[in-house]
Amino acid sequence: MATQLIDQFAKNLAPDTKAAVYDGSKKGHEKRTQLLFDTYADPNRLREIAGEIKQHVIENLDTYLPAVEAKLQANGVKVHWAATGDDACAAVRDIMQARGLRKIVKAKTMVSEEIELEHYLNKHGIETLETDLGEFIVQIDHDHPSHIVKPIIHKNRREIAQSFEREGLGAYNDDPATITARARQFLRHKYLAADVALTGANFVSVESGRLVIVTNEGNSRFCLAATKCHIALVGIEKLVPNDRDLGLLLNLLGRSATAQQLTVYTEFVSGPKSATQPDGPEEMHVIFVDNGRTDVLASDCRDILRCIRCGACLNVCPVYRQASGHAYRSVYPGPVGAVLSPLLAGKKFPEFADLPKASSLCGACHEVCPVNIPIPDLLLRLREKGKREGAPLAAAGTPPMGAWAVLASQPAAWKVALFGGKILNFLPTNLIPVPALRAWEAKRTLPEWRGGEFRAWFKNRPKP
Repeated sequence: MATQLIDQFAKNLAPDTKAAVYDGSKKGHEKRTQLLFDTYADPNRLREIAGEIKQHVIENLDTYLPAVEAKLQANGVKVHWAATGDDACAAVRDIMQARGLRKIVKAKTMVSEEIELEHYLNKHGIETLETDLGEFIVQIDHDHPSHIVKPIIHKNRREIAQSFEREGLGAYNDDPATITARARQFLRHKYLAADVALTGANFVSVESGRLVIVTNEGNSRFCLAATKCHIALVGIEKLVPNDRDLGLLLNLLGRSATAQQLTVYTEFVSGPKSATQPDGPEEMHVIFVDNGRTDVLASDCRDILRCIRCGACLNVCPVYRQASGHAYRSVYPGPVGAVLSPLLAGKKFPEFADLPKASSLCGACHEVCPVNIPIPDLLLRLREKGKREGAPLAAAGTPPMGAWAVLASQPAAWKVALFGGKILNFLPTNLIPVPALRAWEAKRTLPEWRGGEFRAWFKNRPKP
């Protein structure tokens, strides 16, 4: 994982990687916008309703969590509670060791990435295999996902073909259909040999106790078909009050995440298989994971817990497009990660306090969020938190804001600055007298300075 500040990381990003991230995120955003507005007359109202549903849930978790536990238990599910990531990892290990199980196949789950489950299980001699194609490639490359929905957005097909050749999955061939076929061939027997299927859950209905799992590859179904034990890792914020809410949230998730009317595979899992079902897990465990979420709930940034992990804010973000997900040094990249990662870090908040500064505050992330999270507002609150706690927030080359504060509060000084600003239209970057301003301007292409025109217009305008 990267250790540099985002602007430093982006500066050294390989051109092929930057092109892959930029093109992939831009196309995803454009398709999402077209599909959403072609389908709905007022998609913004739907975002508002979805946001209200999720906000209601997170503000009433003390009621909904016991209720969903009772419903799951009534469905035959064993419920576990994990206060920390280590507790969640240990719960998975204990379930497997108590039954003598050694092999696990995983569907895509961000919580498992968050708690570093694979690394933990490998240390305890448990074989773990990612079955989502993108996550599988990340795994064999000993890499990290660069996007919430598209883990290998930072890779092109040539790099993937090289990885497959290195791992003995066939001679070099960068045809996407061939790559997919080879992955299927490799994974098929792994499904049949596995003991445990591990999934996440996009939503959990309190009304019915159903876990909703969405994929585009069907890999979660393969995981659940042959294994005898199903373990689901679920963040405590993933609840929805009732099944009816899923009609809205699933439509918004599919369009926002992958520009689809609905994700290809949408599974509703109520519990272990019944006596009338020929196949499926004989037992099911749900591990509800806190891992800092109650601390987020207690903060003035609790709105971020509405997030349904669609990745739309990443796709539209100009900073993410230039820097890639790895620049955020966390499982959660992009605007949502710039809020969530510092909050989940707890006492390590200062290590991620620069992330809220990695934003132009253009507001695009808020505009596309399917649950209407006011991300720019939350970024400002975290910037203030960082300043209050003395965290190093400024990125390299950023001039101090004290001079700006003086200019903005002194009319006479502001007028002088407006006049001086015109000089910048003709002054080469290397001749700017203030070093910090010179470093800042060298990384940006500024429009022609036009300051002062409003004052002239206002002074000379016709009087009513």
